[in-house]
Amino acid sequence: MPLRDVIIIDLTRQLPGPFCTQILADFGAQVIKIEGPDGDPIRGQGPRLHKESAYFLGVNRNKRSLVLNLKAKRGKEVFFRLAQRADVIIEGFRPGVMERLGIGYTEIRKINPRIIYCSLSGYGQDGPYRNRPGHDINYIALGGILGVTGRKNSAPVIPGGQIADLTGGLLAALGLMLGLWARQKTGRGQYIDVAMLDGVISWLPFYLGEYMTEDKIPKRGEMLLNGGYACYNVYETKDGAYMTLGALEPHFWEAFCREIGREDLIPDQFAAGKRQREMIQELQKIFMQRTQQEWIKFWEEKNVPCEPVLSLEEVIYHPQVLFRRMFVEIEHPTEGRIKQLGIPIKLSETPGKLRTPPPLLGEHTQEILLQLGYSPQEVEELRQEGVF
Repeated sequence: MPLRDVIIIDLTRQLPGPFCTQILADFGAQVIKIEGPDGDPIRGQGPRLHKESAYFLGVNRNKRSLVLNLKAKRGKEVFFRLAQRADVIIEGFRPGVMERLGIGYTEIRKINPRIIYCSLSGYGQDGPYRNRPGHDINYIALGGILGVTGRKNSAPVIPGGQIADLTGGLLAALGLMLGLWARQKTGRGQYIDVAMLDGVISWLPFYLGEYMTEDKIPKRGEMLLNGGYACYNVYETKDGAYMTLGALEPHFWEAFCREIGREDLIPDQFAAGKRQREMIQELQKIFMQRTQQEWIKFWEEKNVPCEPVLSLEEVIYHPQVLFRRMFVEIEHPTEGRIKQLGIPIKLSETPGKLRTPPPLLGEHTQEILLQLGYSPQEVEELRQEGVF
């Protein structure tokens, strides 16, 4: 596997960081998830199958769990011993926490100059907001995404997915890969600062383009790609379900209009203002003439990007999703056979793999300590001292 020799110390919790390290673990990285005695807080959140949180199970496969009290002197000793052997450290605390613990980048690079050290936070390591608390909804609000999401003259709509969190995780994974690649050339490690707010803003190239060229502030439900145009919109069907239309290119729009018998709409694809609103209303009336399943059948063999809005259950059993193995199963010691999201990156020669289920809290603590050179007696001493 491409990352099989890469050792990652994962100090992250909740969603963004664990999502990042699971991607790398799927391709062979040896991820050691360091947890406090109470574990990653996400272990106690969301629904449970039997003992484990379904949320935790979703982003922690292919990892080993090491319980470590980083406030204890000997806990730091264990951490330093581990850091000497590691390629990557990733943490997701507020700025300054790692330094106060005495395990920040400046300290770690003294004992391991080749370390790639990533801090993943809401607002970054500098700037006036560096110490502010936040969650996904706050980052997409400040980053402009929430303000352009929803219908015209309506309140912003919270997206169904955690845009900032998952974007932050993806950018951290990319940053770590860039850091490892650069180290092959220079022999030196480096520090990586990833802010979820920055990641959200990186989603705005088209909106920024319109603002810069036309001095036009993007508005909710009025732009080409957020519900303001008939050719790129969501329409309700006769049975209360929904269809999506993505006929941006003129040839798709023309094909769509011909198929529904409305060639008269072809010239007005990018008409502005009142005419656009009229077309949206006219298409809504047309979509209300059939059920969702009837529309699916209607468009099945036609070269028009018109697809249904599916529930999660429908997604799981969709033929394309099944073919691409985007939902798989793995055996867990306490939960039995559990569903997992598949691996979205398909490599032809070195594919990712589900090797091990999400770990129990501290499942690998003794194993890792022994590998670090501690004797069984020393491991027992560490346990008695409250190091794990």
